[in-house]
Amino acid sequence: MNINSNFDGGNIECLVCDRANNIQLKIKQDSNTGFLQWFYFRLSEAKNQSCTIKIVNAGECSYVKGWQGYRAVASYDKREWFRVDTEYKDGVLHIKHQPQHDSVYYAYFAPYPLDRHAGLIARMQTHLLVQHQIPGQSLDGRDMDLLVVGEPADNKKPFWVIGRQHPGETMAEWWMEGFLNRLTDMNDAVVKTLLEKTVFYVVPNMNPDGSFRGHLRTNAAGANLNREWLDASAERSPEVLCVREKMHETGVAFCLDVHGDEALPYNFIAGAEGIPDWNEQRLALQNDYKNALQRANPDFQTKIGYPIAAPGKGNLTMCTNYTAQTFSCLSMTLEMPFKDNANAPDDVAGWSPERCQKLGASSLDAMYAVIDQVC
Repeated sequence: MNINSNFDGGNIECLVCDRANNIQLKIKQDSNTGFLQWFYFRLSEAKNQSCTIKIVNAGECSYVKGWQGYRAVASYDKREWFRVDTEYKDGVLHIKHQPQHDSVYYAYFAPYPLDRHAGLIARMQTHLLVQHQIPGQSLDGRDMDLLVVGEPADNKKPFWVIGRQHPGETMAEWWMEGFLNRLTDMNDAVVKTLLEKTVFYVVPNMNPDGSFRGHLRTNAAGANLNREWLDASAERSPEVLCVREKMHETGVAFCLDVHGDEALPYNFIAGAEGIPDWNEQRLALQNDYKNALQRANPDFQTKIGYPIAAPGKGNLTMCTNYTAQTFSCLSMTLEMPFKDNANAPDDVAGWSPERCQKLGASSLDAMYAVIDQVC
């Protein structure tokens, strides 16, 4: 048997791999920081063997509550991902599975590799209404890909949609794929109407370095990009700096920052209630968006989410709070689960890439519902 994670997005350290029923592994920390939880590796030459894979440092991970009720994903072809029996006990995550083929991949969530990202960008930029721009580079020298969808005009509202500030939250880029596929469908009446009134600025992957390195939460310097918006710098967080500069160039009428949550098995919105300029009008608009999204896709819900920040206590280093306060716009964070949607569970796939894509497409219906209210 063999364990390997030396590939795009891979993360694991093999401690013991001489018996199928006692494979012992360890998740590596993000570079230059203490965050750890993302794993992605391949097990080879274990066909038809009853394997017990033990991640022995699961109890040291950043979000231990994320292991409760969690099941790992597996794939033979890196296209179809399914859940496997998983149990967290005494600080160890036990993954139990009998592979049907010689090689099988296991991951925290279905990976979204940089090659697929490159393919998405290449396909989208051929559309007549799409421009591909590079506002800057990451610390490791990777291009920051920005897709501008629609014809810019003074009377059009700039809608910004960004994802994967935390690279291990791969569901964000699966969401982006569904969102962009629909946004470039000129036979869709909702899309056509939106593009008469808006221009979309879309960054599908805010953290390409962390994505490649197999990080959970940070870039190459160990910076949590969603805590860099107030004081972004070229030395520590050029990814945020270049996108923020572009936002100031275009203005922002609407901003959606797409993420994943380790612990909560629900899709939900976190708003900017704690910013100094929050008011009842903003709350009403945010609620209109959330209710429209729930009507468009019942996988989204409005009852369970994060605690709401006290007035004036919003963290302005976070994208949603920074953009809401700076641009006086509707700005929100969308969270999706690593686990499953507890309101509509799927025993085979759990919360899956396909459901992420559907939610991304449905989000355009919610944007359409509030477009005339957005300033």
